[in-house]
Amino acid sequence: MALPDIPCLTNLNHSFLTHCFDPSDQPALPLHIPPSCLANPPHRFHFPSAEQPLRIQIEGPLIALQKLLPGVSWHVPHSFPLPGGPKLAELAFRAIYNRDVSPEIPRDMVVRDEYQGLLIEARPKEMIDYYGVTFDHLVPTDETNPEVLQINIVEIEDDVGEYANKHNPFEIDPNEYIGKKVLAVPRGCQKRKGTTDRSRVNHAVKRRMTDDVFS
Repeated sequence: MALPDIPCLTNLNHSFLTHCFDPSDQPALPLHIPPSCLANPPHRFHFPSAEQPLRIQIEGPLIALQKLLPGVSWHVPHSFPLPGGPKLAELAFRAIYNRDVSPEIPRDMVVRDEYQGLLIEARPKEMIDYYGVTFDHLVPTDETNPEVLQINIVEIEDDVGEYANKHNPFEIDPNEYIGKKVLAVPRGCQKRKGTTDRSRVNHAVKRRMTDDVFS
């Protein structure tokens, strides 16, 4: 079934068919997290201590994720997690801790949950245009309410930074990012305060665990 020509959710000047969600052979762009926190005082999880047990959620529009992981398929339905989930978690881990995940460190990185932003306008075809993955770093298996770091990936190229500059408290120069790197902003540097991040993310992980038990 052909997908109808519906409006693009990230740029209303585009048609949705402008964007392709299939794997491509384009070179991957690096994930960039600002090196210093803009909050005063700086948020303690920008960047977190390597010894701090932490649950991290990173999410963003698929059009930006494709720049990070161009060879990955984002088609749904698919068993948990989508192929891009662990890969996105690894990119975030490397950007946060400045090293790769170590198989020698117990629970160095464990994927716990994912969010799929279903594109309602594409029905009856099942399709997503937004995705997030949640992973643990050094969180004990019996810890149900760990501290949480929320990171949002920002799409800049699609609208030349209009959305990014509107919804972030710092100026973003599109020329620094377009075709060069993909911006990811920790909660401490966002306009949103994230007061419900911890409860929301941990509740989603609990729900995932319950679903896995009864599936």
